[in-house]
Amino acid sequence: MSYLLALASAVLYGAGDFTGGLAARRAGTLPVVVVSQLSGLVLVVLLLPFLPAAEPSRADLLWGAVAGLTGGVGVALLYRALAIGRMAVVAPTTAVCAVVVPVLASYAMGERIGAVPALGIALGIGAIVLVSQQSAEPHGEVRSDADGPLPRGVGIALISGVAIGFFFLSLAQTRPEAGMWPIVASRTVSVLLFSLGAVASRQSIRMPGTLALTVLCGIVDMSANALYLLAVQAGPLSVMVTLSSLYPASTVLLARVLLGEQLNTRQVTGVVCALAAIVLIVSGGPH
Repeated sequence: MSYLLALASAVLYGAGDFTGGLAARRAGTLPVVVVSQLSGLVLVVLLLPFLPAAEPSRADLLWGAVAGLTGGVGVALLYRALAIGRMAVVAPTTAVCAVVVPVLASYAMGERIGAVPALGIALGIGAIVLVSQQSAEPHGEVRSDADGPLPRGVGIALISGVAIGFFFLSLAQTRPEAGMWPIVASRTVSVLLFSLGAVASRQSIRMPGTLALTVLCGIVDMSANALYLLAVQAGPLSVMVTLSSLYPASTVLLARVLLGEQLNTRQVTGVVCALAAIVLIVSGGPH
C-alpha cells in the first residue's frame, strides 16, 4: 500500500509542479507561492476534523516546521526555474538532487551505499550534465535560452532539488502517530515565510486570470504531500523518496502534450538517465 501511496504522490507532485510553473510564468513566482501554499494549508485544516485522531509530539511539529522552511524555499525556487526554463529539463534535474540528499544523509548516519545506488548517483550527475546541454543552431551558435553556462532554470533547479531533498528527509523523521499535523506545521511556516516576503518586498499577490490555476496547484501539491507523508511513515525512506521523486515523468508529459516542449537528443537522453538514476539510487539501498 505504501508503494501505491508514494507513486500517487509522484503523479500529483508532477501535476502540481506543472501547474505551479505555468502560473508563475503568468503571475510571477512570489504571488503563486503565497496563494498556492495558503490554499493547501486551508485544505488540510478543513480536512483535519474528518481524519483519525493524532497525537503529534513537539519533535514531530519541529520536524514539520523544518520541512516547511526547506520545502517552501525548494518549491519557490522550483516554480521560478519552471517559469523561466524548460519544464522537461528542470523537473528531472530537481528530482535527482532531491533523491541524492536523503541517500547521502542515510550514509552519514551509518548506512552504507551499495554498488547499485552509487551507480545511480553517478548516473544522476551524468544526467544533469546531459540535460544541461544546449541546442546549437545550424551555424554553430548556441540558442538564446541560456542563462550563463547552463540553460535557463537549471542552476536554480539544482539548488531547489537540494532544498526539496531536505524537505523529504525532514518529514520522514515524523511518527505515524503525528497524523497530518507535521504537514500543518510545515505549511504554516512556509505561508508565514512567503507572506512576510511579499510584505517586505511590497509585492502584490493579486493574480487576475491565474487565481484558479494557482489554487489548483496548491490543492494538488498538498494532496501529494499528504500521500508522501503517509507513505514514508509506512514504508522504507529510501524506497518511498525515490518513488515519490518519479514526479518528473508527469511534469515532462504534461509539458510535452500541453506546451509542445521539444528537447534535443542529449537532453532526451539526460531525462531518461535522470529517471533511471532515481530508481538505481534506491533499488540497492537499505530496505
